[in-house]
Amino acid sequence: MRGRAVLGGGGGAGGGGAARPPPPPPPPPPPGRTDETVRVLGDALLGDPQNHPARRELALLLVASGRRDEALTLLRDELRQSDRELAWAPDVLKAALEHGDFPLAEACASLFAHLRWGAGSDPAARSTIPLSVPKLRHDIDQMHHLRRLGLLGPEYGPVIDSYQAVRDRLAAQGPDAREPLDSDANRCITDTYNRLLHVRDSPRVERALSRRWDPACVEERYLANAPGVVYVDDFLTEEALDELYRFCLESTVWFGNRYAHGRLGALMQDGFMSPLLMQIAEELRAALPRLIGDRYPLRQMWGFKCGPEVPADVTTHADFAAVNVNFWVTPDEANADESSGGLVVHDVDAPMSWGFDTYNGRQDVIGPFLRGRRARSMTIPYRRNRAVIFNSDLFHASDAVRFRPGYENLRINVTMLYGDREAEVDHPRLSGTGTAGLRPAWRSAAFTRTGARSARSRVSRGG
Repeated sequence: MRGRAVLGGGGGAGGGGAARPPPPPPPPPPPGRTDETVRVLGDALLGDPQNHPARRELALLLVASGRRDEALTLLRDELRQSDRELAWAPDVLKAALEHGDFPLAEACASLFAHLRWGAGSDPAARSTIPLSVPKLRHDIDQMHHLRRLGLLGPEYGPVIDSYQAVRDRLAAQGPDAREPLDSDANRCITDTYNRLLHVRDSPRVERALSRRWDPACVEERYLANAPGVVYVDDFLTEEALDELYRFCLESTVWFGNRYAHGRLGALMQDGFMSPLLMQIAEELRAALPRLIGDRYPLRQMWGFKCGPEVPADVTTHADFAAVNVNFWVTPDEANADESSGGLVVHDVDAPMSWGFDTYNGRQDVIGPFLRGRRARSMTIPYRRNRAVIFNSDLFHASDAVRFRPGYENLRINVTMLYGDREAEVDHPRLSGTGTAGLRPAWRSAAFTRTGARSARSRVSRGG
């Protein structure tokens, strides 16, 4: 069996809100001064091993310089000595991604996740994240799933009973009831709630991206047609798809429970990370050199679970990136409505003058803006192993979700964000000027798998 299980110990802190743009890391010294700066910072640490700012600055410099082993050694030391101060951690992860060092990014993210959510992490910080009925239900179902696989032992029977008692009591207050974890009534689950109880080991495979779609065709369709939306079927190889689905089912990394309609999220720095996920991200950059390539580094990655039902058009937002790659991994049999469950993409982008909190969540502002712009929408139905690649600054939302009940039937999507919205050059300023001569792509239905089954792919207009 892959992975590991842990019972007892401290709980994880935090809970994953909307993924904000990662802050830019401090710039490295000019070329030629790197060695001098490393020496100065190293001397500072020798004189004062508790000099945390010097250690963090040195770690960032080593990451940006590609000196992976030295950087990881410093990071481990810093995390052991100042484990309650994680505000600086995203800088290190961003620097690794900026450098294109996927193994280092994976190692950094795993370090941060185990510090925040693993055994021995600070339990006091968990009180800031309220319990919710959907999150408790998910965790109960996941623990049952892991026990059936033999990945959690019989000692988790009483743990599940405690979760069920808390869920029943909270549900009696209403489906949207929330309360702090640290209340007296919830102490029975504090050792395990929001913990890395089990993380499936998902290694790299021989090849992650399927050969059944044509990357050059995808790039041509995206670049030649406004506003920049394509989709691909048979996106991953069967081996990669099956392994990723199992990782999502088995890994207890679904800490983000602040989302409406019972949706749960998992970010890369909170445990949604594996060698396989990094391989997919890496292969995408290589497969799409004109669309992503070296100009758009990976900025963030997450997974979402939802179901069995979510209304349509309740999550309309834009993201902070240049290119969004979104793909689905739950089997098609779980979807009760094959015409729905996918993604709705509008042909209007978020104005650059809008801040993150506006374009990412202000439905009261976004809705009137789209109506004022007479936005058209493209509805891409759900299919397992279908990827939608689009201009991340376009407003988009999940379509209505009507999936069958059951833990293994939860709708799971994975999103990878590349580059920054300010840096997008292929389809700039769609809501204003700058798209003259570009052809609308709403009726194009190509860029799917090669071969006889390509007729399955379709795009339908939405309201």
